[in-house]
Amino acid sequence: METSQREFELVITIVNRGFADEVMDAAKAAGATGGTVLYARGTGIHEAEQFFGITIQPEKEVVLILTKHETRNAIMKAICKGAGLTTEGHGLSFSLPVDDVMGIVHMNRED
Repeated sequence: METSQREFELVITIVNRGFADEVMDAAKAAGATGGTVLYARGTGIHEAEQFFGITIQPEKEVVLILTKHETRNAIMKAICKGAGLTTEGHGLSFSLPVDDVMGIVHMNRED
């Protein structure tokens, strides 16, 4: 399916624990209707720190936002600005195309 035909996108944002609310506030201000927050742990080469000989890996929050294709860019830009993703190590956001969706009645209503 061509990108121009896709109706939905999945915006995925990974931030340090405690910043998911900032991500969602920015996304909602840009038109997102909601999202899902998952808790995770980082495993990159710069993630693990030693504290008294114990390896500590920072906790992360993964925010999943399903949105219409037309609002994806605005939402991602708002997240980047509102959640400070331009700061090194603060997080990242990317989107993936979604071919099909079921169970989102509120997003399929005609306005």
